Amino acid sequence: MVRFYVNIITSFLKIIKKIEKSKLTDKFSDGTIVRISHIGSTAIPGIISKPTIDILMEISPDSDISRITAALKSMDWILMNSSDKPIFKQSYNKGYTKYGFAQKVYHLHVRYPGDWNELYFRDYLIEHPHVAQEYVDLKKQLKEKYEHNREAYTDGKEAFVSRYSEIAKVKYKDRYKISVA
Repeated sequence: MVRFYVNIITSFLKIIKKIEKSKLTDKFSDGTIVRISHIGSTAIPGIISKPTIDILMEISPDSDISRITAALKSMDWILMNSSDKPIFKQSYNKGYTKYGFAQKVYHLHVRYPGDWNELYFRDYLIEHPHVAQEYVDLKKQLKEKYEHNREAYTDGKEAFVSRYSEIAKVKYKDRYKISVA
């Protein structure tokens, strides 16, 4: 895990995030993308994280999913998961090699527009550094306990993330609601 207190690393991540965001918006310049957001730990200044940039790409509900999937695959995104129920979600990875991480590693979350917890959680931690520090402490404990069990590590964060996402939704009201015609 890397501490992003060092300005040069933070700047580097911002640059590569902008580059990848630009590639996505250029590829889907036809109105497919409704909103694109940087989420996950790298979006929260000053907390530890893996050097993986999580991107939430919200797409128009009338989008052609097979076209989006093919376009993303042509951009070297690897489809990791796709489900329609209870809601549409796709997850892609980019930057993994058979030897480990490449220099730039991304997770892309493709969904229809929504009031997603990740957006509220990110904003709440940015505004409340003491809660962000609690999250860091939890992540350290879970990493130590579940270093080789990604699913258990993620499950161990769920109650914390859900709790503060709900608090943030009350505080920020409908900040991320999108009306799509």
